[in-house]
Amino acid sequence: MAGAKSGKSQVIRSSLPYQVLLVCNAWYLAFFTIAEILIFIYKGEILPFATNVLPAEVVLLLIWTIIEAMRIFLGQKGNLTERMITVVLSIVMLVPSVLGVVFLIIWQTYVLRIDVILCAIEFVFLGLELIFGIISLVTFARAAPY
Repeated sequence: MAGAKSGKSQVIRSSLPYQVLLVCNAWYLAFFTIAEILIFIYKGEILPFATNVLPAEVVLLLIWTIIEAMRIFLGQKGNLTERMITVVLSIVMLVPSVLGVVFLIIWQTYVLRIDVILCAIEFVFLGLELIFGIISLVTFARAAPY
């Protein structure tokens, strides 16, 4: 039984609330993207758009979705592996994420009430992930040897 207990214990510093937020946001991202595509289809049928504006807005939505998916992935992996650099990258990628949501809530050609509701929920996710990401960074930094 010499190998069963070596006397060393490892403290787990990854943040459960941060991880839960990231997983919930990943599911919400899928719902959000599908809902926005359906809303764009509705807008395209009902509302008049200038030439090539609607396809440009859909492309921006898809680019934002890719950036957000990469940000969530980096946040999850950084939290689980307790690596500061990937959590920092995830927090830095919040800037284009927030700009994408601001575009969807303010700068679209037509903004419906459902757009505002969906984007407000995404803002809540982004704000909470920023707070818990910073808390995770502080926790990881305190554990780092000098």
